[in-house]
Amino acid sequence: MIGRRLARGLGLAAALAALPVLALEAWSRLLSPLDLGALAERSTVVLDRKGQLLRPFVMADGRWRMPVRAAEVDPRYLDMLIAFEDRRFHAHPGIDPAALLRAGWQMLRHGRVVSGGSTLSMQAARLAEPRADRSLPAKLRQMARARELERRLGKTGILDLYLSLAPMGGNLEGTRAASLAYFGKEPARLSTAEAALLVAIPQAPEARRPDRAPDRAAAARQRVLDRMRAFHALPEAELARAAAEPVPAARRPFPHLAAHRAERLAMADPAARRIVTTLDRDWQSALERLARERAEALGPALSVAIIVVEHATGQIRAAIGGADYFSQHRRGGIDLTEAIRSPGSALKPFIYALAFENGIAHPETMLEDRPHRFGGYAPENFDDTFHGMASARTALQMSLNLPAVELLSALGPQKFLTRLRESGATIAVPEQSQPGLAIGLGGLGITLADLVALYAGLARGGEAVPLATSPGRTEPARRLVGRVPAWYVADILLGAPPPENGAPGRIAFKTGTSYGYRDAWAIGFDRRHTIGIWVGQADNGAVPGLIGRRVAAPILFDAFARIGSEPGIAPRPPEALVARHAELPPPLRHIRQDLPKNAAALQRPGLQIAFPPDGAAIDLGASEAEGRPWLVVKIHGGAPPFTYLVNGVPVSGRISRRELALTPDGAGFTQIAVIDAAGQSDRVTVRLQ
Repeated sequence: MIGRRLARGLGLAAALAALPVLALEAWSRLLSPLDLGALAERSTVVLDRKGQLLRPFVMADGRWRMPVRAAEVDPRYLDMLIAFEDRRFHAHPGIDPAALLRAGWQMLRHGRVVSGGSTLSMQAARLAEPRADRSLPAKLRQMARARELERRLGKTGILDLYLSLAPMGGNLEGTRAASLAYFGKEPARLSTAEAALLVAIPQAPEARRPDRAPDRAAAARQRVLDRMRAFHALPEAELARAAAEPVPAARRPFPHLAAHRAERLAMADPAARRIVTTLDRDWQSALERLARERAEALGPALSVAIIVVEHATGQIRAAIGGADYFSQHRRGGIDLTEAIRSPGSALKPFIYALAFENGIAHPETMLEDRPHRFGGYAPENFDDTFHGMASARTALQMSLNLPAVELLSALGPQKFLTRLRESGATIAVPEQSQPGLAIGLGGLGITLADLVALYAGLARGGEAVPLATSPGRTEPARRLVGRVPAWYVADILLGAPPPENGAPGRIAFKTGTSYGYRDAWAIGFDRRHTIGIWVGQADNGAVPGLIGRRVAAPILFDAFARIGSEPGIAPRPPEALVARHAELPPPLRHIRQDLPKNAAALQRPGLQIAFPPDGAAIDLGASEAEGRPWLVVKIHGGAPPFTYLVNGVPVSGRISRRELALTPDGAGFTQIAVIDAAGQSDRVTVRLQ
């Protein structure tokens, strides 16, 4: 009998306890749905390729709110939060009748509020729908909203909401913002003391903020630790260590990596709140330190810009716009990776590449480095000396000026500029003037980003791809040069003598120094990455002694050391002609000195490829003989014998015939060039299909 009465009593008590919950459930369904759209207002965060924070931006109203999910915070912190705030969080339906009864009894007994009885669900509801009114109707509405959140978000969603909105003192909201501001780290790995402090602050955020009231913050943290001791939730030794850990007395600055690039991305999409980039946080941090260290050693007004690019994709792995973003002396706010500057000798490799492609020269072709005038232009070498005869390989490795100008004269400045622009580079030349031979020695303007893109094109076999900071962005590659001339140049640059801090044969690189010592450059690549370095003043001022080889090249080799390099270059194409000078076809052994030093040398009407026409599409399937596709080339004019080249590679020996059947490598774009005995040449590019 007594058992039945007890069971009835317990059932009645349960029914009575359930009545308020049922009533609140019904009320929550009558209320207009809680608008959670406002919660989308948050700080914009710029992340690296792995989701690590590079730079956050404050909200328009000055608050820092960086959403974080429960899965992204330290589990120990979540355990402490639930144990301290809402032990039955996972069991109750958003409202805990037992906690409400306990709170009411304590208030009657002590004459004051001892515990509020609020669940985490109710606290999340209050954060989602802030109200100054603390009356009983306001409390009941909060309970109804808690039931709504339970239905709409579930327990995990409620935790996510609380972790993102909990007040943490000052203009900080959410666990992530507080962890970064007070501890300088993400909330994924918190110490016991740090977790306890973050649990304690939201109860009285202004009174307990450690940067203003460290003593009160420490006392509040201790109350959390004492509760964990009472629940036997943590070992005594761990609690003792946490109690002894000092409370942070000041806020730390938020991460500020890739500041220039982050600003540009945020301005490009003002509505975005989570911007993922291709950057690597660790590389970005290491190279920003390198830029700052080297700039400080060079002088108070000098700056350093660095870009790291992955060849295969064109994705930027690190972008340092300047040595110190906050420095007024260095004008740190200017993104110097996008500043148009004179490249000095840094464009010479592309002159050689196009000369190799057009059959004008080979790496072992002998060039003259002697005083010479090209019309009114008389270039000199950087060291004011001349070296006589030198191979194209040696001339490029030594960065001799006369041979480069000689090749550019034969190639044609306009043709050279056109190819660079067609590859995606933005080139600035003086307005209302025709490009002259001086462009080969730096008489034009280009950005570090575009220069790195061109070098990355060499590294990936002659195809340049647009640089990208956003993952998933793909744009078609553009042909810079064929893969054979690209490899020729890469092989030459791999043999360039390194600076004192570098080992030979590991990085293919070239330096440049602009006229008047205003810009120092070093750009290099290994098997996977291209790195570009620029050193100078943001105001384009002259700096005596600012020489690419002395200043920029050591930074380049240090940069590769800090990210870890894969030494060497891409494998040699099988069709590349590796030969000594004496083994070359006669027209490739020397550049004829009796030819006019201008672009007309390539355009003489005496030699012309009559078929196929430039730009033609040729169907190889219609011309197959015995299973081997072939292509007929016909020429007019010129003096035999002739040297035929396919993609920069000579075909057999010198041939007297004006018609020749060539066997191409396969479908795709193919360049055909012919050189006659007098050194005249012509070329066409066709598409084989």
